[in-house]
Amino acid sequence: MAKVVVLLGSPRARGNSTLLAESAARGIAESGGESYLCRLHGMRIEPCRACDSCQKPVGSGCVVRDDMQDLYPRLTSAEALLVASPIYWFTVSAQTKLFMDRCYALHVPGGHAFAGKRIGLILTYGDSDAMASGAINAIRTFQDACRYLEADLVGVVHGTAGAAGAVASNTALVDEAYRLGRELAG
Repeated sequence: MAKVVVLLGSPRARGNSTLLAESAARGIAESGGESYLCRLHGMRIEPCRACDSCQKPVGSGCVVRDDMQDLYPRLTSAEALLVASPIYWFTVSAQTKLFMDRCYALHVPGGHAFAGKRIGLILTYGDSDAMASGAINAIRTFQDACRYLEADLVGVVHGTAGAAGAVASNTALVDEAYRLGRELAG
């Protein structure tokens, strides 16, 4: 049974990216996987201090004592990760970006804890165009990060959805998110 950490980057409890992530979580469960939904907005995640303490001898870890300390073991033990975020100001939400920056602490001798993991990405935006909305910036960030981390970006689901919850009526996008969940479950 594959363990998948689903990271919800929207400040809205019923936001569009969250609804798509929930569809992916159904796909994970129906494929025999196990998902852990993590609502980043409700967590106390401080910015990276750039102190490089986490890059010191093995086992040092991050010196910032906040909710990431509870999340690190889940991230390292999972076989796959799904990041779901709305696009705000031409990239992922602030909550998602804080999480991403703090994953710097997961570098281990010989690589990164995400090496070999399957990664999925769900993005929603208000514009009708991925380029004009800035979604393309977030997609490129994840493509580059996965290449650097030696992780497998297995899928990107993205689409327009204006008002909160509007994505629920886009059955094609909801189905695409479900299929991404199935793929992440292995």
